[in-house]
Amino acid sequence: MAYQLLTTVIVVTHFAFVAYLVLGGFLAWRWRWTIVAHALAATWGLLVITLSLNCPLTAAENWSRQRAGAGPLPGGFIDRYLTGVVYPARYLHQVQLLVAVLVLVSWAGLARRLPTPRR
Repeated sequence: MAYQLLTTVIVVTHFAFVAYLVLGGFLAWRWRWTIVAHALAATWGLLVITLSLNCPLTAAENWSRQRAGAGPLPGGFIDRYLTGVVYPARYLHQVQLLVAVLVLVSWAGLARRLPTPRR
């Protein structure tokens, strides 16, 4: 029972991280200090996609699932919970591009909101 709860907590944390990755740059419009955390999250997301790195949250979920008596995830978190569920699998690359555009737009918007130095 405890491992099932832990698995749920890990999955919720993973969803929160992905949501922050996609939208966190917009939070920096209000709380500028959060841009550092968002830059780190965006860098991690880019590395996971481009270098096919294993996410520690996925590893933790697999560990917890096995302790709870279930098997590991087939594929990763994105494969299991998002691709084919939130959007059709054939649009994976378009969704990745959309996420990149949203991050860049949020950063560009933040840059426009920063005060310009006086001469």
